Amino acid sequence: MRGKRSKQYRKLMEQFSMSFGFREPYQVLVDAEMVQDSCRFKMELEPALQRTVHGKVKPMITQCEIRKLYARKDELGVGEAIEAAKLCERRRCGHHPDEYPEPLSTLECMRSVVDPKDQGENKHRYVVASQNQEVRRMLRAFRGVPLIYIKRSVMVLEPMSDESAQTRAREERSKFRAEIKKALGKRKRDGKAEDSDGDGEDGTRPSRAGGDDAESAAKPKKPKRRGPKGPNPLSVKKARKAQGDAPSKGAQPTEEATADAPAKRKRRRKNKSSSGGVTGDGAGDSAAAVAKADED
Repeated sequence: MRGKRSKQYRKLMEQFSMSFGFREPYQVLVDAEMVQDSCRFKMELEPALQRTVHGKVKPMITQCEIRKLYARKDELGVGEAIEAAKLCERRRCGHHPDEYPEPLSTLECMRSVVDPKDQGENKHRYVVASQNQEVRRMLRAFRGVPLIYIKRSVMVLEPMSDESAQTRAREERSKFRAEIKKALGKRKRDGKAEDSDGDGEDGTRPSRAGGDDAESAAKPKKPKRRGPKGPNPLSVKKARKAQGDAPSKGAQPTEEATADAPAKRKRRRKNKSSSGGVTGDGAGDSAAAVAKADED
């Protein structure tokens, strides 16, 4: 298998897994003609299916299809196809030989197995490998049915049908809308539902966290100021002094501090008279000083 085609098949099966819930091992429903063609092209059925879907597979065949092989066991090459069909798991389609002496056609049998309730979907997540074009055309109308066939000794996985692609696109859109609603959160209430003063029935103001978030998101952001920046205000702020430190120079002393402190002696300045003598209090002081010197 070429690299480009292998990459496409891997991506396609990942899409089926995400959108329709396919898991390994994939249940591959084969018909009698597919088993015969794989033997004719000397192709081992199970390894070829694993390379195509890029995963483990569980080949299955219905009772009607294996009955068709046993009915043609005398033909050339059918015996090898029967041995290959015995390696597949038997899928009970409910068409017993007592009720249906002749096996049903591949179209009717595959339809009853893939869509038993006629709901247009692949309920049990089968991967159908069929060489019948009518069967593949019928199954393209169902949602989530990967189709495989053999063309010139190459096993081919068909692209996703239109019905499956539309279903996948709808699911993707619904997931996208759900994510948008989840991101937005609760919307703000209408003004009609609130009272005139904005309070609820019990007198409490209703919480509007989601509305506030929406309003803040709707407000335009202020443009950043560009230009020279000033100094950091915390770095130029004067440090505060501790509580036990002395008061500042310009601070006024309190009443308790002035009451406890001793009274300061008032200094008197000596005024000299024009004749060189001392007047007032200064003269009295000088006379006392002279008298004391005479006594000594």
